[in-house]
This record gives sequence, structure tokens and C-alpha cells, in this order.
Amino acid sequence: MNKTIYVVDDTVTNLSAAESALENYHNVVTIPSGKRAIALLEKIRPDLILLDLEMPEMNGFDVLRILKGCDKSKHIPVILLTNGIDYDGKMKAYELGVVDFIGKPLDPAVLLNRVEHHIYINKLVSERSHKLYSVQKDLVLLMADILENRDEATGEHLGLTGRMVRMLLERMLEKRVYYDQIKEWDFDLMAECSILHDVGKVSTPDTVFKKCGKLTTDEYEVMKQHAVAGERILDRLIRAGGENILLHNARMFAVFHHERWNGTGYPNRLSGEDIPLQGRIMAIVDAFDALVSKRFYKDPLAYDQAVEIIVKERGKHFDPQLVDVFCDIKDGLKHSV
Repeated sequence: MNKTIYVVDDTVTNLSAAESALENYHNVVTIPSGKRAIALLEKIRPDLILLDLEMPEMNGFDVLRILKGCDKSKHIPVILLTNGIDYDGKMKAYELGVVDFIGKPLDPAVLLNRVEHHIYINKLVSERSHKLYSVQKDLVLLMADILENRDEATGEHLGLTGRMVRMLLERMLEKRVYYDQIKEWDFDLMAECSILHDVGKVSTPDTVFKKCGKLTTDEYEVMKQHAVAGERILDRLIRAGGENILLHNARMFAVFHHERWNGTGYPNRLSGEDIPLQGRIMAIVDAFDALVSKRFYKDPLAYDQAVEIIVKERGKHFDPQLVDVFCDIKDGLKHSV
């Protein structure tokens, strides 16, 4: 299957040589500057980039820093095209994520061989990552099922919170609220992993978890430990299976969803934007769902009353900007509750 390959070089001779060597095997996009290559990424995502090191305006190292700083491009393999590079330069390039070097003038046979090799390696890595992600996604669903079977209301809570997270994110994107943070997020994935925000409750004793009356001070302290327990569980999974975006975000939802904007939450008493955005989103979603749902210890509140409580806590319990977004979607939420 043909792959899309960027050839980024300010010399026409090198662009032509690379295109001639690869055009019968792949879709080659020749680009005369690093700046144009970065701009084109918004329209065409390459499978591999051949990047000249010495270019005016923006050299290869400048381009690499931008590529590796963006979630959409940081995993694209980059091969540097160079007339020669010293040891320190190579170490710098490797630190920035370069996978190989090809000397100039370009030898067509060498160029094609190196390109095919790295496309093959990237295919193997991608397949392994996909399999690992599938296993971890199944694990998320299994753990959610464990929570659901422990308490039917918890299962309903998990399904509703996933839908609410997605609705909030979609409206945040439309209104450009925290746009730079969420523009690269996969909203389906965020909704899926948000259902693990209460995973730590598997360690909460039934005498506390299912108590019908109000919790005592000591019992409330036990209940609060579910955020720390969730962190411990997800850290263990990450250590066993490796860091990945699904478990990373599940951890953010689990650890930080009881922090408060004014710093009075738990477990770390973080405040304002020091609280990760996932935690600030889930704080609203979790609180609203708890208000409108029946629990062992309470009957559900009326929808309008629950909305009023969320709005009243703007700037205290909740991020003010996110409460404004919540108010934008509250009518849509009414049909989901």
C-alpha cells in the first residue's frame, strides 16, 4: 500500500532526486521549506518525513521541535537528510525523535531501502500499539462492569457520565473554551475512559459504600480514599502495560475529579487551573449526576434544582468557564437524565 511521504528540502535538485527514487512506490509530496511543511500538516498527514537539516528561515531542528510538540505529528517517523553531522548534532537529533540519517548527495537505491525499512518498522509498532490499546479498552469495560454489578445505580451513573463528558467537550470545542488543550483530544476515547473515574470505589467497604444514612466523619474519610485508590490501581496498570493515552486520561479523571476550583477539594487540595482539565470537567459531570440520581442515602433532586446548585458553585467548587459551557448544554442534558 502506497504511503504519503514528505520530502522537505530547500534545494530543487534534492527534491527531484527524492521524488524520482520514490514516486513509483509512494505518494511523494515535495516541500521547499520547513514552514510550508508545518502548514501543510493541517491538510495532509504523512506516514514518513524526509527532512533537510540545513534550511533558511526554519532549519531541521526547528521543524523537529514543532513536529514532536504536537500530538498529531509527534509519532510520524523523521529521517534527516544531511551533508554531514557531528556527534553532538546526532545526539540532539535523536533526542528530538529522528529515526535515521541519509547522506547527500542522495543515492536512489539507499533512499528507497531506508524508506521501506522504516515504513515496515512503523507498521509493526502501529499494529502492536493497536493490539495493546484494544486489550486495555476491554479492560476498561471489564472494570466498569465490575462497578456496575456492585451497584446498579453506579452502572447507570457510568453510562450517563460518559455521555455528559462528550457533550461538554463538543460544546467546549465550539466555544473555543480551553481550545488549545482539547483540540487534539479524541472525544470518543475521553468519554470511554471517563467511566473509570470512580474505579477506586472497588476498594471502599460495603458498610460505607452502601450505607443508607449520612456518613460519619470517619466514614466520609474512608469514602474519600477512592480517589487515591483509583490512582494506585491505574498506576499499576500503566506500569504493567506501558504508558498510553487511554490509561493516562483515565488516571486524570480518577485522581482529580474531587478537587475544587477554590482549593477545598481532595485528595491534593489543588485549585484553579492547577487541577488538570479532565478533573475539572469530571467534577461538574460527577456532581450533577449525583444530584439527579437516586443513591443509597438520598432520593434524586429535580433537574432544575440540580442545575441551580451547579450554577451556584461557579467559581467555588467548579471552573467558571466550564459552568458556562454546562449551562449551554443543560437543555440537551435534560433528555439524557
